[in-house]
Amino acid sequence: MTPVDATVRPVERADLLAVVRIERACFSDPWPYDAFERLLDEPAFLVAEREGAVVGYVVADSTPNHGRDIGHVKDLAVHPEAREEGIGRTLLRSALARLHAVGVAVVRLEVRESNAAARSLYADEGFDPIRRVSNYYRDGEDALVLVVDLAEWTAGE
Repeated sequence: MTPVDATVRPVERADLLAVVRIERACFSDPWPYDAFERLLDEPAFLVAEREGAVVGYVVADSTPNHGRDIGHVKDLAVHPEAREEGIGRTLLRSALARLHAVGVAVVRLEVRESNAAARSLYADEGFDPIRRVSNYYRDGEDALVLVVDLAEWTAGE
């Protein structure tokens, strides 16, 4: 299947169990249900749905910052059986577009240093590393903090 087979839409409360199942399948230290529940109203909490099933999600929010609001991609995951089909890229681009639409100027995220697939996706979308955070993850792995300027990202689309 191709990415066009997946529809990206805002999350609904009814999607949360599917989101948590994907989270648990993808991460060694998954977020609990209530973490997602608290973020339901964020501007870029989106799911990718295919044939009536949620196959991926992205959670991103916005923080006011003196006229240059900052977005934060907090979580992005695609079900292991739906990977390498462009769904993660589609979710990320949809989240960035929504953040741009609500006035966000810059978006940041953290990624495991060892996550080559995610780092490649983020680099392709214009994210640049700005620093390393030692022992960021519970297992002691470092995170890279990446940022993208949405004006530049939008111009490059």
